[in-house]
Amino acid sequence: MTAQPTIEEADALYAQYGQPLEQQHEGKYAAITRQGRTVIGTTVLTVADRADEEFGPTEPAFIFKIGDIAEYKWL
Repeated sequence: MTAQPTIEEADALYAQYGQPLEQQHEGKYAAITRQGRTVIGTTVLTVADRADEEFGPTEPAFIFKIGDIAEYKWL
């Protein structure tokens, strides 16, 4: 079982993997796993579906709106 995510973990993942996407993908959504795997799309639903297909239930991801401070947890 994986540890519960924290805001600090989400902030660190976004800083490392999300911020580099801002110039090219601002306003889009990104699912980012703890391992740094990333899926990008234009809607949160599209990203959640693609992340589920690509990462599966054993590799949960945070979903971020690129360039925005709001974040979501995808289970």
